[in-house]
Amino acid sequence: MTAIPAVPIDATLLGGYRAVKETGVPMSLERLPKVRAEDAAEVSTLDELQQGGRFEVVSRRVPSSSGRSETELLICTPAAVASSATPRPAIYFMHGGGYFTGDPRHLFFLEPLLDEAERFGATLISVGYRLAPEHPHPAPLDDVYAGLLWTAEHADELGVDADRIIVAGTSTGGGLAAALSLLVRDRGGPRVAGQLLMSPMLDDRNDSASAHQMDSVDVWDRSWNGFGWKALLGSLCGGPSVSPHAAPARATDLSGLPPAFIDVGSAETLRDEALAYADGIWRAGGSAELHVWAGGFHTFDLVVPDAEISQAARQARRAWLKRVLAGS
Repeated sequence: MTAIPAVPIDATLLGGYRAVKETGVPMSLERLPKVRAEDAAEVSTLDELQQGGRFEVVSRRVPSSSGRSETELLICTPAAVASSATPRPAIYFMHGGGYFTGDPRHLFFLEPLLDEAERFGATLISVGYRLAPEHPHPAPLDDVYAGLLWTAEHADELGVDADRIIVAGTSTGGGLAAALSLLVRDRGGPRVAGQLLMSPMLDDRNDSASAHQMDSVDVWDRSWNGFGWKALLGSLCGGPSVSPHAAPARATDLSGLPPAFIDVGSAETLRDEALAYADGIWRAGGSAELHVWAGGFHTFDLVVPDAEISQAARQARRAWLKRVLAGS
């Protein structure tokens, strides 16, 4: 593929971009213990997640679909509505981390969604899942599916409206949320009111124009993206036999899916697969709202939350959530 210039990073994001960019350091199995240790050091306690009393937070462990392991559900309910008898919506969230790292208690991913949960009087449920390469596909998807089934079955106990559950995720979690929506459609439930896909990781082929264009530039480049997919899929990665339940970009039928919100930065590796996924939903007659944030790198709004572009991204998600919850 002919090299083309990289999309420039938005000037207001450059400070945060430089702080997190690892120049020319590829991801590898040798680096994995260090990466996981660094992530583990950032995991919040339940007390910290309560945000000074703003939320009631409990951890539940539920059986995975295989019954051989357990899935952690971190259930965060705004204190203002915790005792209300009125069923509330739920945001069922999957964290990022490339399938090989990450934790459901990581505030880096959770903080903006805690704000939205409080705004809409919703319960935020952050789901854990087993990590690759120790637990390849379908283990992560089995875990988040089991957690969603448990959530729907225990909606009354949780004070949740089972018809107003939105699946959401960032990066890897965005890909998992898309895969979960496909799986729920194919298995006939439970009902999902919407899918919030933020910088979603959708395509194991790792060969789009944006993947090449932003290689070694984006904070999540082809090295890290490729490592994540190979960890999940092993020798199947990039080949003809990958299931759309593993890599949603492989789906040939995107009909019958819940309304989607998809956003991505113009200066990130995953840009083109996000665009293609939205287009596939439209071509199938579905509902998808797509935002491409000019100059945004991968997860820019989490790294530089106060930038104007980050605030605009969060406002767009908030407006979509409002519409979907009102219409569900």
